[in-house]
Amino acid sequence: MKWSRELRIARRSLRTALKAASAVASANVKAAGWLEWLPPSSGGLQQVADFGSNPGKLGMYVHVPPTLVAGGPLIVLLHGCGQSAATFAADAGWMALSDRLGIPLVLPEQLGENNRGRCFNWFRPLHVKRGFGEAMSIRQMVDAALERLDADPQRVFLAGLSAGGAMTAALLAAYPDVFAAGAVVAGLPVGAASSTTEALARMAEAGPVRSPEAWALEARGAGPIGYTGPWPRVSIWQGAADDVVDPGNARLLGEQWSALHGLGAGTTATLSGGKRRTVWGPGDSPLVELWMLPDLPHSWPTGAVDRVVQFWGINPD
Repeated sequence: MKWSRELRIARRSLRTALKAASAVASANVKAAGWLEWLPPSSGGLQQVADFGSNPGKLGMYVHVPPTLVAGGPLIVLLHGCGQSAATFAADAGWMALSDRLGIPLVLPEQLGENNRGRCFNWFRPLHVKRGFGEAMSIRQMVDAALERLDADPQRVFLAGLSAGGAMTAALLAAYPDVFAAGAVVAGLPVGAASSTTEALARMAEAGPVRSPEAWALEARGAGPIGYTGPWPRVSIWQGAADDVVDPGNARLLGEQWSALHGLGAGTTATLSGGKRRTVWGPGDSPLVELWMLPDLPHSWPTGAVDRVVQFWGINPD
């Protein structure tokens, strides 16, 4: 009987030890997951394989600056057709800004198997709908980055170029409770197209003809059911020399988001070099702005990154 009692005690002790070892192992696995997000020695991007169910089958990359500001903003960037996440982030100036300000970057990347041109599928309803496809994949990336990089969930920002710009507008509408503000360069308004044919037509000629209020309904319809705001602030950039996306799309996008915010007509100022800036909302902190640049082709404007983050409320100095 004595031996039996000691055996039971030994078994309980063994179970306790095994549970403790399992807990330690689990903690080590979690710690290893954190280590994967540390800044790479090359200063480039790191690919993240496990961030969720990834229904849109996108690639995920992160850039963690050498000095990371805990509790700071998080910036998500969407490249244009044919670009890689790394090329877009570096060429537009986002990598340099990240390293300068200590802000981490999340860079979704489109794969050729999803779109032959490696464009985000901004015109396919099942990829821009809240909770589905590419939209859901990007939402999962944001969740993973917020958890592992200790960023501020109230300061998540989104920017994109071309197809990435159109996808940015769609995501701002679908997840207004996730993104504080965004920047759309050479993009299109939410609801402009729902097929490849319509997308090509709208890129060639802005439309269809709708009132600002009707455009706003397109954006509201993409958001959470019963959502009443606030809606993200939006900085819109467009080149008048763009021969890929009709510059008229930028005007429609500005009208869409100004109506979404319940604003009337904007105020336009002509600046040096023929640049025109239209703002909707308070002059010191407009809710929507539209930059029309006379000589800009279909590309990200040089030097625009600092102006965009300033619009978002981040000091670029």
